[in-house]
Amino acid sequence: MVAEERRILPNKLLIALGGNAIHPEGIKGTGEEQVNFALAAARSLFPLVNRVPQLVLTHGNGPGVGKVLMRQAIASKRVASMPLDICVANSQGGISYVIMQALQNILREEKVQRRVASLVCEVEVAEDDPAFAHPDKPLGYFFTAEEAKNLAVEFGWTMREDAGRGWRMVVPSPRPRKILDCEVIASLMEQGVIVITGGGGGVPVLVDGRIRGVEAVVDKDLTSALLARELGIDELVILTSVKQVKINFGSRFERGLSSLSLAELDRYAAEGHFAAGSMGPKIQAVKQFLELGGKQAVIAHLDDAYPAVLGKAGTRVSR
Repeated sequence: MVAEERRILPNKLLIALGGNAIHPEGIKGTGEEQVNFALAAARSLFPLVNRVPQLVLTHGNGPGVGKVLMRQAIASKRVASMPLDICVANSQGGISYVIMQALQNILREEKVQRRVASLVCEVEVAEDDPAFAHPDKPLGYFFTAEEAKNLAVEFGWTMREDAGRGWRMVVPSPRPRKILDCEVIASLMEQGVIVITGGGGGVPVLVDGRIRGVEAVVDKDLTSALLARELGIDELVILTSVKQVKINFGSRFERGLSSLSLAELDRYAAEGHFAAGSMGPKIQAVKQFLELGGKQAVIAHLDDAYPAVLGKAGTRVSR
């Protein structure tokens, strides 16, 4: 490690992997495809995996849990359906397994002695969260307007147009209040174990004397922001499919941003630059992370993970 890296690389880091890590748009989503994309993600992450002493990874599961729901709907006359919280746990475990195995194989290939653990975690939400009355979290596949209409009739799904890309199923997305498994995650992290957790935002639960699952999906980036602060992590990295945060996206005035302050982020958000179905949730998560005391957050492309942490790629937001 060169002197510059020693000065810049943090001791603790939380990296939130977008759905493109193992299931980018346009693929069938076969097991082989997911393994190959997870391996590519692991290669991109290796310089950080090898150099950051305490590392936590979270990941999205929109395509994964959407597939679970679709399989259930198709097989509903033959197989009993599972509630959404169990579907989230199901997809969280499957996706984290693929990422864990990819990291284990890269570490073996590079002859690095470091352990990787995958933890299905529960995230407390509020029963009176207004999101339960207004489902708006998109899941799964994109459909045409006609297909969406038919699915709504056949399976009772709530369908909504998503950022001009097509129609998707939407479900309630309450805000995360507490990560129930934080002490376990912290213990593993402090031992140098790479912890994969919080997949798809974690399993949403209510806590009222007992713990019980709830039909919802928590935003992965908001859970990542909260988890980072509960773990005392000062830097959050959100990896996605774009190189930088952009304003005036899709217009001839489109411009990428390499760095900005929290105040500038607020101003651009108020001006409507960040769509709710794409960059909006990531911006919200960065804002929450910094307001809870985080020092800086980075949004970057998965391929740029290492240079982004060094401040050489992506968009860096600081207080």
